[in-house]
Amino acid sequence: MDEQFYNPSFWHWLALACVFFGLELFAPGAFFLWLGIAATASAALKFFVPELAWGIQYLLFGIFSVLSLVAWKKFVRNDEDSTTDQPQLNRRNHGYKGRVLVLSEPIVNGFGKVRVDDSQWKVAGDDAAVGTKVKVVDVNGSILHVEAV
Repeated sequence: MDEQFYNPSFWHWLALACVFFGLELFAPGAFFLWLGIAATASAALKFFVPELAWGIQYLLFGIFSVLSLVAWKKFVRNDEDSTTDQPQLNRRNHGYKGRVLVLSEPIVNGFGKVRVDDSQWKVAGDDAAVGTKVKVVDVNGSILHVEAV
């Protein structure tokens, strides 16, 4: 047993990579994926350099793990910073900012309703009568904050 620990073969690293890839299927996020990639890189290194000392192998596995995790974090950060041509795609209500609408129900005690396309939205603002034109100035959850135009 000690012999296998102190002298892992190419197959040991590949088996470890498979374990990490298997854990990735059940774990949230993408943590084990990168450890699996590091184990695969260690297996490839052991395959091409079979006389590599066990201490160096474990050290390289650690380095590969850290590098792959850092590369992943950098990739995720860059992906979050990416811009899209439809920034309001999943935030439909934010697309209504600046739009002028007509009250379908009066604003009483600060709340009323407007009809936007095929749906009604709750609005907040100063009291106003039905038919008043209002402009959406802000959005808070599903409530549109409006001002009379």
